Amino acid sequence: MSTTTATQKALVLPAPGGTYIVGETAIPRPGPNDVLVRLHAVGLNPVDWKVALPQFASLGLVPEYPFTPGSDGAGVVVEVGTDVSNFKKGDRVLFQGARPMKAGFGTFQEHSLVHSTLAAKIPENISFESAATVTSALITSFLALYNQESEQESLGYKPFWGEGGSPAYAGKPIFIIGGATSLGQYAIQLAKLSGFHPIITTASPRNTALLTSLGATHVVDRRLPADVILEQLPGLAGGKPLEVVFDSVSDSNTQVLAYRAVPSGGQLVLVLPDVIPAELKGGGEQKRIVMVRGSISFPHTQAAGVELFKHLTEWLEKGLIKPNAFEVVPNGLAGIPAGLERLKNNEVSAKKLVARPQETL
Repeated sequence: MSTTTATQKALVLPAPGGTYIVGETAIPRPGPNDVLVRLHAVGLNPVDWKVALPQFASLGLVPEYPFTPGSDGAGVVVEVGTDVSNFKKGDRVLFQGARPMKAGFGTFQEHSLVHSTLAAKIPENISFESAATVTSALITSFLALYNQESEQESLGYKPFWGEGGSPAYAGKPIFIIGGATSLGQYAIQLAKLSGFHPIITTASPRNTALLTSLGATHVVDRRLPADVILEQLPGLAGGKPLEVVFDSVSDSNTQVLAYRAVPSGGQLVLVLPDVIPAELKGGGEQKRIVMVRGSISFPHTQAAGVELFKHLTEWLEKGLIKPNAFEVVPNGLAGIPAGLERLKNNEVSAKKLVARPQETL
């Protein structure tokens, strides 16, 4: 990829297992189908602190270092590739960054590239900061429910915007663990749009009003013992078996709760690798587990990504999809490492941390 001689500020990971630093990098130039975006707001995600761990390098997902991550971006188009017809200079757009994970595509910098089919215009009623809370978490929930190209990573449900989508799941109960997480909030909204009912979730009681406004019908205190939560589920589900359990946290504790909650013949969505104890699976029950990867850069997820971004502007404009609440971290890109540390320590609840790259000193 060729670059201009102009430079920009970027948050750089110099080497595997290194420490983030603010440095200077070349402003990338778009390929024929790419768009170059001047970033006004970027969202912070757990993957952004995980990518700095030494063990992440062993996965082979980062082709070269120094590397600039960043998975959520919102800004203004400043240049388009020669074959791009759906965007023009001056358009406000949102997109998933670091897809693919190579130079120029991460959002923790002042400018970023994105493929023109994997971005959407930001409606006038949505700020850059709100837009920066949307893509990665929504994409993960979207792929888990609607991707038609991977039985291992998606439930393959009928899309709610297509013919017969919502009626297919009307009256079927769903249990979403971690409703106040960014991912959980979008899972609740998509479940509502798909007609699921009731929509049961776990969260801190202080987040009940937020989650019911998004579509949850019952909010169970996440601090309750697992056995107590499991005892409540049949009554909350109206005596019907759960159609699916969606674990938007997927740590070792929630995976056990989720697996126990799934009835025989039911389905479980995980967003992290399966660590459910083997002895728990030894009862002979038939439970389908899918482990979604929240990226639209894989061959089996790109078509779903294109479909999502085709509709996203309209859904945001009409309020069908509501962005997360947000908190702006200070000092632009330089403030991101401290924000990631807060995410790592589970110090953020019911909101998304957002940085403004142009405020970097």
